[in-house]
Order: sequence, then C-alpha cells, then structure tokens
Amino acid sequence: MRVLLQGPHVNPLLDRLQPYPFQKLRALTADIQPNPRLRPISLGIGEPRHATPAFIRDALVEHLDGLAVYPATLGSAPLRQACAAWAQRRHGVCLDPDTQVLPVNGSREALFALAQTVVDAARPGALVLSPNPFYQIYEGAALLAGAECRFVTADPARNFALDWRSVPPQDWSRVQLVYVCTPGNPTGAVMDLAEWEYLFEMSDRHGFVIASDECYGEIWFGERPPLGGLQAARRLGRDDFRNLVMLTSLSKRSNVPGLRSGFVAGDARVLGSFLLYRTYHGSAMGPAVQAASVAAWNDEQHVEQNRRLYREKFARVLPILQPVLDVAAPDAAFYLWAATPIDDIAFARGLLENYNCSVLPGSLLARERDGHNPGASRVRLALVAGVEECVEAAERIAAFTRGL
Repeated sequence: MRVLLQGPHVNPLLDRLQPYPFQKLRALTADIQPNPRLRPISLGIGEPRHATPAFIRDALVEHLDGLAVYPATLGSAPLRQACAAWAQRRHGVCLDPDTQVLPVNGSREALFALAQTVVDAARPGALVLSPNPFYQIYEGAALLAGAECRFVTADPARNFALDWRSVPPQDWSRVQLVYVCTPGNPTGAVMDLAEWEYLFEMSDRHGFVIASDECYGEIWFGERPPLGGLQAARRLGRDDFRNLVMLTSLSKRSNVPGLRSGFVAGDARVLGSFLLYRTYHGSAMGPAVQAASVAAWNDEQHVEQNRRLYREKFARVLPILQPVLDVAAPDAAFYLWAATPIDDIAFARGLLENYNCSVLPGSLLARERDGHNPGASRVRLALVAGVEECVEAAERIAAFTRGL
C-alpha cells in the first residue's frame, strides 16, 4: 500500500504577503558585480549606526541577573513611569503608567500585533488604511489580520502630506485601523494639526483605531520637535486619547536597534485589549532590557548629541546632491527622498555597479494606485553611517548622476 505524504497545512493568508523590499533588491541586483576599486557604502537600510551610549550598555550588563526571572508582559513600574515621564517632557501629555503605557519589543513587533488585536475580520469588508509609500509591516499586519490594505498616497506638491480626503465615504465606513507614520518613512513628512483633526473626526464617526508610528520623532532639524499624535489629541481636547495609540522606539532615538525596546501609549481601552493579546503572544520584555530602557528614556543629552550628528550630515550632504538631483531636506527622520533622472531601479543598479554604493529604489516602498506608483523614479537614502562616509556616498551619487 502506497502512503501519500502531505505537506503541512499553513495559513493561506501568508500567500498574500510580498517579499520585503530588501529581498526584492537583492534579487534585482544579484547579477551585478560592484566596482571592486571602491569600498562598499550602504545607504539602503535604515539601521542607525551611531555608537550606542555607554551608560545604556552598562545598565544592560548590570542587570543580567534578570535573565533568571520570567518578566511580566505589562513591564516593570519603573519602566512604565519612565516612558510616561518622557511623554510628559516631549509631548506635554499626562499618561497613567498603569493603564495608558505598555512596553513593547520594538515598534515593529507592536505595529504588527496591534492589527491582530483591533481588526475584526468577521465584519465584512474590513479595511486598514496605510500611507503610500509605506513601511511594509503595515500591509503585512493588515493582510494577516484578515483585512484588506488600502493605500493613501503622499502628495509631493504638499510636501508629501497624505491626501486623507481622497478616501471615499463608503471606504471610511469599512475602516477598522489607520496606520500613520510621522515623521514619515521614507518622506520625512510630519503630520500637521489639521490632518490630525480630520483623522480624529473620521475616527469618531466610524470607530476605527489610529496607530501613530513615531519611531523617527526624535530626529528633527527645525526649531521645534515634530507634532505627535498624543500631543495633537491634547491640543484638540481629546485627553482620553480615544481610539489613538502612539508607538515609539529607542532604536533611532538612542542607537540601540538590537535592544528591541519601545512602548505604546494612548487609549486605555485599546491598550487593555492589546495587553491581553500580547500576554498570550508571549511578548514580554526581559528585565535587563527594561533596566537599560529606563536609563535611555530618562536621559536627553545623548539624544541631543545624536540629533547634532544627523544635522551635520544633512548640512554637508545636501549641497553635494542638490545640484544634480531633485532632493530637499525632510521635516524630520534620517532619510532623503530623492527624485532620479532615470527609472529608480535602473538608478540603484547603475550606482551599485559603477560606484559600489547601495540605495533603496522608491518603487519597492510603495504600491501602484490609479496606475501610478508614488515611489517610482525616487530613491531612499538613509544617512545612517558616519558623517564622512555619508559625504563620500553623496559624492559618488553626484558623480554617477552627472554621467547619466
């Protein structure tokens, strides 16, 4: 008798996921031999490469005894209090550390898990709205929650603000979750109070949750820090932060992407459900990481120094690039969203082959809508390396562009 071996049964929603942008880029450049006469420089991945402050490393090491303890999903009281105190200093909001703050293992984990918490796939036509271009976790989280992801395009004519009023009324009635990213990835655009007011109005009318991804909020260049969701809610008299969850992280603020530490804050009702989900999901933060996080949230001096380094990079790189590319300083974040004179993928391939410099094609960060991909003919440049390396990369990009 022949035995038929069947493969494992897996969630069919996984088939709806697209490869990550960097996977696509590797496939698109697999046939390229970069110029061996030049050392490789990468402006592709948005991974902070400034040194981790010593006091954060010390706090982590000093609390390694915590490895012998199961951590609580809610996190320690000192950590939640440190997060609430930071929100008070930074945004002028008063949060209850026991009900309106929840530590998470980086904003990426929380952005994904929040959709699994708030989306009710049993309701017909569940929709999640996402910026376009966007961080691909938004799309994956929506699809695996059983919803459809609908994209709202950034408008270059309005400094890449999102056109929320382009969403039809019949779509708003199906929306259960809206992702916003402010400052934006990859555009660096910051939402203003009028945008927030419109989103809050729609949320009140239709009952959806707003997830405000603010992981780049501490890298800014003007006189004032960018407006955040909690701050906007307070200004508009929404002190209960109803249907609003802000997500932030230490990765960019404190140069600790490997620490996987952040927190979410906002509507206590939503956070109560989120805590229940994460308790079952097993997402507790280790005690040593919590101790290091307390140290990081309580200190602003290292953040100011970090900000100065980014400001110096933009000040030196932009004069090199602006004579050859359509590119401007962002409102905030550490990206340049540069228009290219040729197809963005062809630009990235040619730059890698001739100048051994990696950038991320913008079309890989967006989805086509109404026959147009808003990332097409743009590249994202992540100014995450040291100042001199970023300057050298800019000089290579300028030389390559002049030769086109």
